[in-house]
Amino acid sequence: MGILVLLLPFYKISIWILIAQGIIAFCLFLSGAKLLLAWEDKKIKRNILLSKNRDEFRPDTFEVFVQSPCGRLLVRSVLSELDKSSEYKKILKMKKPLWAVIKENIKPVKTTIYINENIK
Repeated sequence: MGILVLLLPFYKISIWILIAQGIIAFCLFLSGAKLLLAWEDKKIKRNILLSKNRDEFRPDTFEVFVQSPCGRLLVRSVLSELDKSSEYKKILKMKKPLWAVIKENIKPVKTTIYINENIK
């Protein structure tokens, strides 16, 4: 996507648009690099899921991955390799609603204010 942004001939309009185009292309290249860096981690998780479910199918091992969109894609690819694509709807029922995930991850913080009255 970053290459496509760089190929547009905005330099003919103004040099300022060219600078903005360069910044946008840089941001797109960074997001692409982050995706490529996460690829090894996804392969490791995929192999773990395959090894856990190859002999005996255990839907509980997919629960963590169902919570995010990229994890659901990983679940689908593992299920298709295990020839259990029909189990996806059952596994999808383990997905928690957004409000429950937010409530679970928010930790209450107690704020204490100390006033030092010795300062003049």
